[in-house]
Amino acid sequence: MKILLLGKGGQVGWELQRSLAPLGELIALDFDSTDHCGDFTRPDAVAAVVRELRPDVVVNSAAHTAVDKAESEPDLARLINATTPGAIAEVVKAQGGLLVHYSTDYVFDGSGDTPRDETATTAPLSVYGQTKLEGEQLIQQSECAHLIFRTSWVYAARGGNFAKTMLKLGSEREALKIIDDQVGAPTGAELLADVTAHAIVKTLQRSELAGLYHLVASGETSWYDYARFVFEQARAAGVALKVTAVSRIPTRDYSTPATRPLNSRLDTSKIENAFGIELPHWKVGAQRMLTEILK
Repeated sequence: MKILLLGKGGQVGWELQRSLAPLGELIALDFDSTDHCGDFTRPDAVAAVVRELRPDVVVNSAAHTAVDKAESEPDLARLINATTPGAIAEVVKAQGGLLVHYSTDYVFDGSGDTPRDETATTAPLSVYGQTKLEGEQLIQQSECAHLIFRTSWVYAARGGNFAKTMLKLGSEREALKIIDDQVGAPTGAELLADVTAHAIVKTLQRSELAGLYHLVASGETSWYDYARFVFEQARAAGVALKVTAVSRIPTRDYSTPATRPLNSRLDTSKIENAFGIELPHWKVGAQRMLTEILK
């Protein structure tokens, strides 16, 4: 099996290099690769690479993920999140391959307080969410065999993440105010990568498994409770923190260019039933990540 991984340098892409390697020949590209074009601002060039290499599976982990910045550069966000994935999908369809793509809970408006399943009505609040939804739609319209995984609150030990930010702020300040009305499930890049590899194998064996899935860790938390968990784990590991007061604030008190959904809960029943998996609680992956960065 030949697999083409795009966006290898991101948090998910880094973990995918590990999880996909045992499945066959892996060609991994990033935006600055010199051997083949992986620059998603050049849709025709990336599509030409897929056409040339003829992979059995294309895994796209490249994306414009700067949520606030996307508000001021919608054309660039659309190019990277929608146009180029759509161009890839057309080639994958023509070649009879499988395309794996990652999307987001930001395709929803974040209303309510219950988990949304894959049939829920989409209504993005931001440019990022809108362009990610457009990417989903272009892939589906191409009618290529695909796995689209919507996820949320992605982190990894490698690179920046919320926990690292909290640890830095917690070492510098005595008091912190953290948003408590956004609720979701922190989801590790390694979990996404491992489930992806498993799903690819199963889908190549049973083509009817292709489609759209929600993929997040189980359980739920707010950014406030997540921060408190981080501080508890750090102190248990012997890390000296300056912070002594952590207070709750609503999203409206923390202004950002892009509107965030308050409810990021995603129902994962479909993926668990289809692929025979049980997604671990978010604390399992978060604790593992913290163990690594607190060494």
